[in-house]
Amino acid sequence: MKEAPITTEYITLGQFLKFMNIVSSGGIAKALLENEQITVNGIIEVKRGRKCYPGDVIDIVGDDTYKITKDET
Repeated sequence: MKEAPITTEYITLGQFLKFMNIVSSGGIAKALLENEQITVNGIIEVKRGRKCYPGDVIDIVGDDTYKITKDET
């Protein structure tokens, strides 16, 4: 499991996918979500705007699993 440190209170799922270089655009993120390829805390997610907070676990089918952490620096 890889850590994904954020400095803000939360990050949207679409922003997370771009931040971690999993997708290069919002359109690609939308397609990935529409095909039910991503779970957040074990639940299939289809919304790019889903807010992800420190402690949330994001699993991407065929890629990796990420845990949102808080970067305090």
